Amino acid sequence: MLSFRHMKISSKIVCLVFVLISFVSGFYYHEYLFQERYKRAYSDENIDLSILKKTLDQIYLNYVDPSKINLEKMTYGAAAGMVDALGDPYTEFFDPEGATSIQESISGKFEGIGLQIGIRDKQLTAISPIKGTPADRSGIRPGDKIIFVDEKPTSNLSVNEAVDIIRGPKGTKVVLTILRDGENFDVEITRDVINVPTVEVEMLENNIALLGLYHFSNSTNQDFRKAVFEIINSDAKGIILDLRSNPGGLVNQAIDVSGWLLNRNDLVMIEKSKDGIEKEFRANGSGDLMNYPTIILINEGTASASEILAGALKDNRNLMIIGEKSFGKGTVQKLISIYNNSMLKVTIAEWLTPNRNIINDNGITPDIEVELTIEDYEQQKDPQLEKAIEEIIKKINI
Repeated sequence: MLSFRHMKISSKIVCLVFVLISFVSGFYYHEYLFQERYKRAYSDENIDLSILKKTLDQIYLNYVDPSKINLEKMTYGAAAGMVDALGDPYTEFFDPEGATSIQESISGKFEGIGLQIGIRDKQLTAISPIKGTPADRSGIRPGDKIIFVDEKPTSNLSVNEAVDIIRGPKGTKVVLTILRDGENFDVEITRDVINVPTVEVEMLENNIALLGLYHFSNSTNQDFRKAVFEIINSDAKGIILDLRSNPGGLVNQAIDVSGWLLNRNDLVMIEKSKDGIEKEFRANGSGDLMNYPTIILINEGTASASEILAGALKDNRNLMIIGEKSFGKGTVQKLISIYNNSMLKVTIAEWLTPNRNIINDNGITPDIEVELTIEDYEQQKDPQLEKAIEEIIKKINI
């Protein structure tokens, strides 16, 4: 007959075995679901992937110049073509050279012209020139259509291919043919070393802090922290948060930055996966800038992570937004290593603002729309900033 002590031990063993069985069963169940989805996607009714091997065989058998057959290059090309066929401008395949460029962009230092580009309406488009770079100094504007690069048409280029052509060693030149307001013109730009700025603080009259946030790279939250303490230790009574021409970058940095401007645990964004599963991301900071009256500036070059930040501040604090409608890039990409340093950037989800507004293709509409015209650029005027100053003074004096 078992003692009470033995019965307790036996019960623990049974529970442990049950937990292990549940874990293993759950693992194999998810593995089963993956296998079933894989089988459905690659069933004979869909496509026989041996078509790639058969095509390669015929090239080896028939192509007129065998010396030009580069198996590695062709393999990368096949992968890129397969990805391009999805029709998603943000899902891209990068060969090892392209993958290196992506890593350099994230690090915040590379050689090129400093222009963030994307595909809009099937046309290569300037998202935003990075502040202080050759592209910025040349007068390239958010929304400009890039129809030629060094006289090469861009109509069939992916973003990755265009980046490979536009980037290059410091001191070399590239010519972009721009379509703006129905007119074409060439812009010759000399490449340089691009050090991507992230944060800048300037004290304006009337104790206004102009807080420029230009990019979300690995160091952004650290740089923003310094800016926060600079503002706290100044006589600033209000803040203008300038997100114009901020093309985004690392979303985790945008979430970290939001912690300085929101209450702890405020909802920053909702990530919705292809399976309909939603994940919430919340502010986890000190909220040191919460008590400052704040106005946000955006334009067509405000994209991705910067739209997330603007949306979170609008929905949580009802902050006034001034400028032009933002770019509308609201999907999540994941970088996956493939083979021999090649990479796949694949769209895995979309972002929603805390109030469940869809950013992708819609962008964020300002409360007060103020256009920055070509004449303003030429005369170095900034009516958007002027309007923001006017409105923040009203809030300071309340």
